[in-house]
Amino acid sequence: MTYIQGFLAPVKTAKKAEYTEIAEKSWALFQEYGAIGCCEGWGTDVPDGEVTSFPLAVRKEADETVVFSWILWPDKATADACIATMESDPRWEEAMPNASEVFSLKRMIFGGFEPLIER
Repeated sequence: MTYIQGFLAPVKTAKKAEYTEIAEKSWALFQEYGAIGCCEGWGTDVPDGEVTSFPLAVRKEADETVVFSWILWPDKATADACIATMESDPRWEEAMPNASEVFSLKRMIFGGFEPLIER
C-alpha cells in the first residue's frame, strides 16, 4: 500500500512564483528518490476559523497564503529513505536556496499517513 506525506505551509503571497520554482525543483529530487506523485495546492478558499483552521494552524500572516501539498510514495520506507538524504545531498539546498524568504519552515506542518481508502 502507498504512503502519503502531507504538508501545510504559510507562503508569502507575493512569492508564489518562487514557491512554484522551489516545488518543481524539489519534485524532481523526490521523484528521483522514488516518489510516485505529488500535488501542490495554492489556497484560494481557506477561511479563518474561530477554534481551528488551516490559517490558524500555520499562524498565517496577512501577506501569506496557505499551501496544502502532499507526496505519494510506494511505501513508508522509500519516503523515510528520501527524507534521510536531506542532510547529506547538497541538491536539496540547491533546490531551495531562499526558502526561508518564501515560506516559513518553522510554521510548516507535516506528517505521514497510510491510506484507509485508495482509489
